[in-house]
Amino acid sequence: MHWYEPDVRALEEEQRRSPAPPGSVVFYGSSSIRLWSTLRDDFPGVPVVNRGFGGSTMAACSWFFWRLVHPLAPRALVLYAGDNDIGDGESPTEIVKQLGFLVTQLDESAGAIPLTFITIKPSVARFHLLDRILETNRLAAELLAARPRSYVIDVVEPMLEHGRPRPELYEPDGLHLSRAGYLLWRDLLQARRPEIFAEADHAAQPP
Repeated sequence: MHWYEPDVRALEEEQRRSPAPPGSVVFYGSSSIRLWSTLRDDFPGVPVVNRGFGGSTMAACSWFFWRLVHPLAPRALVLYAGDNDIGDGESPTEIVKQLGFLVTQLDESAGAIPLTFITIKPSVARFHLLDRILETNRLAAELLAARPRSYVIDVVEPMLEHGRPRPELYEPDGLHLSRAGYLLWRDLLQARRPEIFAEADHAAQPP
């Protein structure tokens, strides 16, 4: 995990310089999160914090949880991870095992706050791995079904057209999201905004 250290330390320094308020909604995961530069504009009124770090795997997200997520005392967590694991040849079973480790840490750290898993996307660059992507998503959904306040946002079907990836949703590399891709994700999350962002919990807190 040592090669993630520069990015992790930079995020820790950001937290020291400008601490996120407790009760934020933390977006956590790989570069699809890190590169979401319009996150605050896309979810007005939600205290969002971006804790994505490039190239990260599900295992890395689990490994660095106590350094990157726990100190923020979030009211909700939105996770996108597993994409790079697939690209690295990791098995769906191992990816979801690491997800389980992350969930255990989240529950120990913050209790039963909302956890939203954005499914692994069917990118142009990794479309040949679609079977493994779908299996990972299926196993992840099964695992999260046993945890209260866990939500799965399925991006696969909306990102396909006639069974193929929609190229306009990706940058020219065929892997990272374009602005159109982020707008689609925004709309899918907004459709379940009250529950995944714990807005009722937040409204019930005393001023």
